[in-house]
Amino acid sequence: MAQWWTLLTVVCLCSYCAASQHHRKALYPSAYRIKRGTYSLINPTFQHSVEDVKLLFEILLAGMQIQGDEHTLLIPDEELASLRSVEKLEVICEEVLPKRLSDIRRLMAELTQRHQPLSWQDFERTVLTLVYTTQTLARITNKHQKEMWTETLIQLFQALQKDLKPF
Repeated sequence: MAQWWTLLTVVCLCSYCAASQHHRKALYPSAYRIKRGTYSLINPTFQHSVEDVKLLFEILLAGMQIQGDEHTLLIPDEELASLRSVEKLEVICEEVLPKRLSDIRRLMAELTQRHQPLSWQDFERTVLTLVYTTQTLARITNKHQKEMWTETLIQLFQALQKDLKPF
């Protein structure tokens, strides 16, 4: 009988460990591998205050474009683009956000398996990924590609909407 309880205890502990590791898995692993080599930019986030939220909204309204090539972030307003705080937004858009459809779909698979709210850093990155996906979808002409990106966009939106609902 003691062996039975020991076996059951080991199975329960293994299940608990596997579940806790799943929740600690980074949704945006590239946030911890910044190529620029600056320690202060490891796990970068843009929004730290209400003013940062307003600034991001202003940048988006100014027509910010996130593209998939080398210079990813384009802000048409030179004054906004020259702000020092925009550097972290550039790092996030250029080096952290997934740009390939397969990477965004991997993110979606991980988001749909989550049963807890996103951290504010992951929420910010997911919103920016939604912006990137929307802008990419607008440039695509191939019907099949457009359908796949549209499906991904809808799933991202639903994941964000689910995260905003109280548990």
